[in-house]
Amino acid sequence: IFQFSFDWNDGLFDVTWSENNENVLITCSGDGSLQIWDMTKTKGPLQVYKEHTLEAYSVDWSQTRGEQLVVSGSWDQTAKLWDPAVGKSLCTFKGHEGVIYSTIWSPHIPGCFASASGDQTLRIWDVKTPGVKLVIPAHQAEVLSCDWCKYDENLLVTGAVDCSLKGWDLRNIRQPVFVLLGHTYAIRRVKFSPFHATILASCSYDFTVRFWDFSKPNPLLETVEHHTEFTCGLDLSLHNRGQV
Repeated sequence: IFQFSFDWNDGLFDVTWSENNENVLITCSGDGSLQIWDMTKTKGPLQVYKEHTLEAYSVDWSQTRGEQLVVSGSWDQTAKLWDPAVGKSLCTFKGHEGVIYSTIWSPHIPGCFASASGDQTLRIWDVKTPGVKLVIPAHQAEVLSCDWCKYDENLLVTGAVDCSLKGWDLRNIRQPVFVLLGHTYAIRRVKFSPFHATILASCSYDFTVRFWDFSKPNPLLETVEHHTEFTCGLDLSLHNRGQV
């Protein structure tokens, strides 16, 4: 059921729903700006934030109920923190030495987010302190995606141009806790299941979507080959257990 179409004059790279208003969403764009849209007001964006100096590639609304915060990641190598009620960014996070492809809030720890970058690192940040909290040299390739486990506040997954997925325990970053191999081209997006602690899904430039259970000896559960082009994004429904 097609309901609304919003137009912007540059490519849109990511979208996040508001966690406090079912009609509001934020997109981020190739011109470095973020747009706030309201489905009840379809004329244009409610607000546009233009601070990033290069493509804004990632945007995420915080999941914790304590605060309404949005984080964006850009090819200008910075992440920015926003309160949608305030017209400018609250804080800019610097440290990455390559473009930022992904910025994802922790579902457990208020004010904590992760970023994945072309500088081959996964970084963990705390909004209360401007510097980086933790730098994980995750891959020997650009890291395009990361996600937090919904059942373990110390576990994250990264997906990279080297075709691998790696799990990271923040208490011991010397070795990955798992490595998942099978994709044949760069992994563009990875997501942990909202229902199972050890299941995740990934999609890739190899046109496939794959489902994994890292607790099993043969972790690849299924390979879906429905797409005929690069598979760039995916998400798992919070409401229907099997829906992607």
